[in-house]
Amino acid sequence: MYNIAVIPGDGIGPEVIKEGLKVVQAASEKAGFKFKARHFDFGGDRYIKTGEILPDSAIKELKDMDCIYLGAVGHPDVAPGILEKGLLLRLRFELDQYINLRPIKLYPGVWTPLKDKGPKDIDFVVVRENTEGLYVGIGGFLKKGTPDEVAIQEMINTRKGVERCIRYAYELTRKRNKEKKLTLCDKANVLTYAHNLWQRAFKEVGEEYPDIKQDHAYVDATCMWMIKNPEWFDCIVVCNMFGDIITDLGAIIQGGMGIAASGNINPEGVSMFEPIHGSAPKYAGKGVINPLATISAGQMMLEHLKEYEGSRMIEQAIISLLSSGKIKDLSTKSGYKTHEIGDMVVDLINNM
Repeated sequence: MYNIAVIPGDGIGPEVIKEGLKVVQAASEKAGFKFKARHFDFGGDRYIKTGEILPDSAIKELKDMDCIYLGAVGHPDVAPGILEKGLLLRLRFELDQYINLRPIKLYPGVWTPLKDKGPKDIDFVVVRENTEGLYVGIGGFLKKGTPDEVAIQEMINTRKGVERCIRYAYELTRKRNKEKKLTLCDKANVLTYAHNLWQRAFKEVGEEYPDIKQDHAYVDATCMWMIKNPEWFDCIVVCNMFGDIITDLGAIIQGGMGIAASGNINPEGVSMFEPIHGSAPKYAGKGVINPLATISAGQMMLEHLKEYEGSRMIEQAIISLLSSGKIKDLSTKSGYKTHEIGDMVVDLINNM
């Protein structure tokens, strides 16, 4: 029995999470495990009503859960940054979810803007450091609002934080057992202190993994090669800021935000799984959003819980649905209602 915290969030979040839970339930019945979903109302509506984003008591409760399943966060009546920092970043930092895991995988039947590239070419994973770098928020203003204003934002990299991220990436590359190649993505030719630490740690930890080929690319080159030759990549390890950027590029080459899922991982604690798209408030309540990214996040969640059979079922159902040609567009123009797509995935699982 797994205890799963569910944070539907804002906008389309509750709609897609409903479908995700429906699919996870179908997989649990077929694979023979059980879970309890406990809903939390954190998000824009609660903040507007109470002024509270994430109470300290909630952090304690979430630490007792096996996983967190998140819909989307973002409210048109709440200033940008408030919910992102107060909810998403706080969860990542306080639960020490130091890995952001982003599979970049093109499924059969999904369009990619890359000419002459298919599913065999686009199948890699990005391991992004998730609790350090520029996202720590250390900095400030001097003479704010004047012509002499100075704004400082510091990048923080610790040996512990860098090394544990790199070690996770080496282990994942070995587990994938594909090309067994790990690419360090950085900008060490400009960020000569922070990314020198990354390069040294990458090399030193790599000595423990002689079966893994070490590769390197500057972040600008990484963006270029992701478009030109995505098949070159197996696993990429990268700092927080650059990881944020290249994973959005990855989402586009795998078919768009409608299929992209992510995990915020604490290998020793509580992890959180979510689609990478936003809350899309203008579509809320219309039932037109494609829930496959959230369903994919549920698949990642089961894999993390080592419910491999349930995870395999969900992914196979997604592949079968997309390969069928029924869904020709992963956006709001799919021609199906949100719940109809969820039902199709459930039916495929039930018929396995």
